[in-house]
Amino acid sequence: MLEPLRQGLPPLDPAAVSDAASCSLPARYEAVGDARRFTRRTLDQWELGDHFDDICLVVSELVTNALRHAMPAHGGHGGHGGEHNPPVRLHLMRWTERLVCAVRDPSQDSPVARDSDDFSAESGRGLFLVDSFSDSWGWHPMAGTLGGKVVWALFRLQPHPGPAAASTE
Repeated sequence: MLEPLRQGLPPLDPAAVSDAASCSLPARYEAVGDARRFTRRTLDQWELGDHFDDICLVVSELVTNALRHAMPAHGGHGGHGGEHNPPVRLHLMRWTERLVCAVRDPSQDSPVARDSDDFSAESGRGLFLVDSFSDSWGWHPMAGTLGGKVVWALFRLQPHPGPAAASTE
């Protein structure tokens, strides 16, 4: 199921994924909270809860952008997608030293980052935040019958120092 999604991700060996989780999100803005809760549960299960703040901020921005910009007219307010064809899907994939958050949506349009100097704008800073808090991000049109695109953000996971590496004073 994840193979078409992986085609749009950064070059990491898909066979080396140690953990993966995904959830469907309905076309309403309350889904951003659902995405945050899903991310919290998943990171806690993977013992990565200390990375939650940055990853959650990025997940929130990616899901918000998908709902706001990628949905058909009125899609962000609950009108499209239905339960059988959720319009937005969040994927979390972990490799040994990397984690990728990917959000799939039905639009083929490329995400557009606003100028980082335009902080007076009401919206449009989401991709600037994604760029600031993740190690890299990108997007790719989906291949095959799924259609749409995937926008992803990659986080490098630093190994936790063991007791021997801890400093003593």
